[in-house]
Amino acid sequence: MTALLNDANIEVPMICGAMYPCSNPELIAAVSDAGGLGVIQPISMQFVHGHDLRDGIRMMKRMTDKPFGFNAIVEQSSKVYEDRMRKWVDIALEEGVRFFITALGKPTWVVRAVHQAGGVVYHDVTDRRWAEKAKDEGVDGLICVNRRAGGHAGETAPKALFDELAPLGLPLVCAGGVGDENDFRAMLDLGYAGVQLGTRFIATDECKAHDDYKRAIVDAKGEDIVLTQKISGVPVAVINTPYVQKVGTEANFVMRRALRHPKLKHYARMYYTAKSIFQLKKASLQGMNYKDYFQAGKSVDGIDQVESVDAILERFRASFEEQAGVAARA
Repeated sequence: MTALLNDANIEVPMICGAMYPCSNPELIAAVSDAGGLGVIQPISMQFVHGHDLRDGIRMMKRMTDKPFGFNAIVEQSSKVYEDRMRKWVDIALEEGVRFFITALGKPTWVVRAVHQAGGVVYHDVTDRRWAEKAKDEGVDGLICVNRRAGGHAGETAPKALFDELAPLGLPLVCAGGVGDENDFRAMLDLGYAGVQLGTRFIATDECKAHDDYKRAIVDAKGEDIVLTQKISGVPVAVINTPYVQKVGTEANFVMRRALRHPKLKHYARMYYTAKSIFQLKKASLQGMNYKDYFQAGKSVDGIDQVESVDAILERFRASFEEQAGVAARA
């Protein structure tokens, strides 16, 4: 048994990463019901898919009796946002969620609240510096975001990132580049306690993303994934669609300077995020007629069809059981 299985109380060491705007409750519940861990992205739940957080959690409980997780973005962008996130975390705890993934800030208050309730917190990191800070704040494990990830990708290859973070002694989950059971097995063989997938689960029957988005993932290859600054001000991995080619991926001169300025970079990122949050929602739900951004990682290399969550988890479960059997005989 890997540490992730124990911490999350799941059967297959696989997390469906929280995704804006693609984390609809039906997808989250399906992943958990099949033995993995679906993770709630509260902004998607409420502002994309139209469910009050508490109502959405209770709806998922009617779909599955298996556990699911919660994603808390702890960046201190504003007092209003922080207060809202604190309320959401309280609701999740009240509704029985006990596995939390934090990102983009100090997870101190989440760790305190979740540990008090008997839960577990893993934190998104891209390098040793941030991993050490997260460990100092008391997190229980690390989501290791590598350079093959979709969304906000890291800069380090999966093996190098594992080697860099393993000495910290926390469970490590590989996030990025896993599109099929062969990639999954390879990451477990490296020593990761599990994997986190996003792109693979967009191209599923249960995800409410537009068919154009799903087809774009199936048709794309790793070399079609590019990094753009125009979504949040920091590099985000997207499919290199005609729209992306038209608008470019680099910030203009003024914004590049603002993004590097110690006092202005926060506001520059807020500008890009506010501008793109509705674009991402429309692209996901309306498809190529909107000609916008489709976030995806290099795991597209392992995705050749849209299929059900059950079919994906069945293959990954078989691969995990085979790997566990080989390890037991060694």
